[in-house]
Amino acid sequence: MSKFVSFQKSIWFHFASLGEYEQGLPVLQAVKKQFPNHPVIITFFSPSGYEIRKNTPLADAVYYLPLDTRGNATKFIIEINPVVAIFTKYEYWYHYFNQLHQQNIPLYVISAIFRPEQIFFKWYGTLHREMLMKVTQLFVQDEDSLDLLKTIGITHATVSGDTRFDRVYANALQPKTLPAIEEFKSTSPLYIAGSTWPADEELLVDLVKSYPEWKFVIAPHEIGEERISKLVSLLHADKTIRFSAITSLSSQLQNYQVLVIDNIGMLSSLYQYGDIAYIGGGFGAGIHNTLEAAAFGLPVIFGPNYSKFKEARSLITLRGGFSITNNTELSAIVEKLTADNQYRQEVGSIAAAFVRESKGATDIILSNIKIPS
Repeated sequence: MSKFVSFQKSIWFHFASLGEYEQGLPVLQAVKKQFPNHPVIITFFSPSGYEIRKNTPLADAVYYLPLDTRGNATKFIIEINPVVAIFTKYEYWYHYFNQLHQQNIPLYVISAIFRPEQIFFKWYGTLHREMLMKVTQLFVQDEDSLDLLKTIGITHATVSGDTRFDRVYANALQPKTLPAIEEFKSTSPLYIAGSTWPADEELLVDLVKSYPEWKFVIAPHEIGEERISKLVSLLHADKTIRFSAITSLSSQLQNYQVLVIDNIGMLSSLYQYGDIAYIGGGFGAGIHNTLEAAAFGLPVIFGPNYSKFKEARSLITLRGGFSITNNTELSAIVEKLTADNQYRQEVGSIAAAFVRESKGATDIILSNIKIPS
């Protein structure tokens, strides 16, 4: 534990990975502003969060969360000395929760969502239900989660909504300008594919061939050299360029049809230049973030594995998003969106309105949590 710096009266935020960090960021920023004299400690479970945000100016220290043992939890909490702990969405750690509870340190879980198939609601989920009892207040995304928790005797929960809406809405108001993307797009319509996997990219390759008048930006979820090289090899070599290969802005950039993003961190700003978005992951474990694109008013398309994502289900119900299972379905939706500009704009407006009308979770959370001075 010697690698950790000692703090007094810190505010501790824990995130599983980069996605949860982005989800909890509005609360982190608001707390930082409201309580500027408290040091802020951030912990991550995953390298995808730690490596990207280990130098964030919003924190006084950023660490990997030590293994969840009684000894580690006791020592770590003594070192950072938090007056409050705020965890995001899915993170439940028995010994950390127990130590916070024993030391009377308030613990909040924000943007939580619960489903019947989770272990909390199984006959063998006693230990996990005990963890929920250690939480001071659970801020859940929807009424369904609230009702599920009541079935197991958990009543210290509040429906706040999902803080991701606050995050993506704020991002859409002040996105980072990307001159290279402006130069690449020029006057062409632009299709942006975010967080793609090989199964997604196989479909996109056919789409690129079918729409030569459109530009395509593809941002794979994994950016290792092998993955990027394989993707580029599937596309027209003379019409495809990697972002890292752009040495300067010139009219030559307009001559390419496909731009492959081989870095992390650009995607949330890329969507401002798009006309249609495809979100990857739906042919694997589950789709990635649809809200970043929806916030910019883009029709959103994704694969079949979306049932665990409330926002995706809502977008489909509202007709601001579409799910596809194969190339034929993708082609049909894209054909309709590209052939009718008015229809495409109407679908995009529905997506943007959904985000706008769903924001506000941060204010609810901030008005309910109590941070000792």
